[in-house]
Amino acid sequence: MADGQRYYLLRHREVPDIDQIAVYEAHEGYSALRRALKEFTPQAVVDLVKASGLRGRGGAGFPTGMKWGFLPNDGRPRYLVVNSDEAEPGTFKDRELIEHNPHQLIEGMVISAYAIGSHEAYIYCRGEFLHGAEQLRRAIREAYARGYLGENILDSGYSLDIHLYRGAGAYICGEESALLESLEGKRGQPRLKPPFPAVAGLYGQPTIVNNVETIANVPMLILHGAEWYRSMGTEKSPGLKIMSVSGHVRRPGNYEVPLATPLRTLIETYAGGVEPGQLKAIIPGGSSVPLLTPDQIDTPLDYESMMAAGTMLGSGGCIVMNDRTCMVAAAARLVKFYRVESCGKCTPCREGTYWMANVLERLEAGAGTDRDLELLLDLADNIGGKCLCPLGDASLGFMVSAIRHFRDEFEAHVREHGCPLGANRYDTVNH
Repeated sequence: MADGQRYYLLRHREVPDIDQIAVYEAHEGYSALRRALKEFTPQAVVDLVKASGLRGRGGAGFPTGMKWGFLPNDGRPRYLVVNSDEAEPGTFKDRELIEHNPHQLIEGMVISAYAIGSHEAYIYCRGEFLHGAEQLRRAIREAYARGYLGENILDSGYSLDIHLYRGAGAYICGEESALLESLEGKRGQPRLKPPFPAVAGLYGQPTIVNNVETIANVPMLILHGAEWYRSMGTEKSPGLKIMSVSGHVRRPGNYEVPLATPLRTLIETYAGGVEPGQLKAIIPGGSSVPLLTPDQIDTPLDYESMMAAGTMLGSGGCIVMNDRTCMVAAAARLVKFYRVESCGKCTPCREGTYWMANVLERLEAGAGTDRDLELLLDLADNIGGKCLCPLGDASLGFMVSAIRHFRDEFEAHVREHGCPLGANRYDTVNH
């Protein structure tokens, strides 16, 4: 990060061993929880989150306080579920948070559960996050021992239990309704909506599903207030965002920046610039969003600016591609990922991703034809907006934008019976 940078979400980089509860407590850990339980009513916490403008950090960017407000007041038990099933290619922020500062998440969960009136909460953790799950399990035990979880937390009269559930490596379970199906012990497939989880979620009860980074913001809001949070970013996209940068850059990694930071600053100042070669394309928000070209590098990293530029901020997974990257190969690799990860419930997604992957593999092998590009776009048209969950649309973002911006490269694969870059190309997706 830049000189003088102060960390909030990533403060474990300034405070060694903050994953240990004694160290966490020595650095304001659980002070936000004490304050919330002593000074705030549950509705006051909800109002604070609404006033802060905090938006969901899992990809959709939906206002968190508004989402909490959708819970019906009908006396049924409520659940809080934290989505730690981070499987979006190019995104690795939640993994760092749970591995290096698990108590930050737990404190945020207790405050959030208090706010929404939940007495039982779950963390759905990606199966591959073995170390992260171990860190969370230990931190949960420590929180119980200190009285931050369980019955009558800090003598407040409020009680909460947190359960850790490990997934089995299915990307589709990052979609909230498929996650809930898996959590109930069923096959991880999306549900038909409505009803939405806030009305009928886990076990049919009102449920809030939030991302790890979203919940990790909550203790900061209690300690510093909504105005402090809104002093960063823009009116509609306030606060801080962790951006995961990978690909052809000197310093890949996670960077905590105020929203509306220019994309150029993220890539050149924080990540050290493109290396090797020159910039060719950027995926700014994880593999499911359309790419940006070098002339768009000054686009601010906020939800509205990214949308205006024809893409999305998404989960904040910024993949940088240099001028030796084969766009056909990158599209083939990403579409193959979505083909493998499709749950198969929707025919457009199940069949469409299969055929798109086949056509792209054919182009890569030098056996493509003149009609393949139109075939790919026709397949995309038959998938977009026609699936139960966002996976079908996610499979299209990069491929369609790559054809739009680099059509000559796709046509060259047909004309030259293979990749014109040959053995000199770089593989960004696996970099």
